[in-house]
Amino acid sequence: MDIIEQNKQTVTAFIDALFTRGDLSAVDVYLAEDFVNHDPPVGVGPDREGMRAAGALFRQGFPDWHSDLGLLVGEGELVVEQFTASGTQQGEVMGVVGDGRTVVLKGINIFRVRGGRIVERWGRLDDLGLLRQLGLVPTPASA
Repeated sequence: MDIIEQNKQTVTAFIDALFTRGDLSAVDVYLAEDFVNHDPPVGVGPDREGMRAAGALFRQGFPDWHSDLGLLVGEGELVVEQFTASGTQQGEVMGVVGDGRTVVLKGINIFRVRGGRIVERWGRLDDLGLLRQLGLVPTPASA
């Protein structure tokens, strides 16, 4: 297996472990000590512990949260992942009490992998769509 395929495997294993299985120790296994998250979720830090907190937040609010891979592209040290994640809200998220609604979050992540560990992440998530689904931002009326 070449290095690009190894990097892609590292990224998919990390996403599966942390976000689909809820294994918070995935942070220790897959993220480098000097990991930097250039686009952390609001309220969490840009380091490994921030990523662990994001995983815990989603697992607490959505116990069945899972991430489905749409596209995976590798080039050198970079792996780009396009995904759709979803789960049933059972716990409180951003002050919204769980009511059994299904929430869907789409996004794109770019990971840089070095020596078999993820060292950087950049990402764009459909934060507005998530806020609308939680009822925190109104959905515009159709014309």
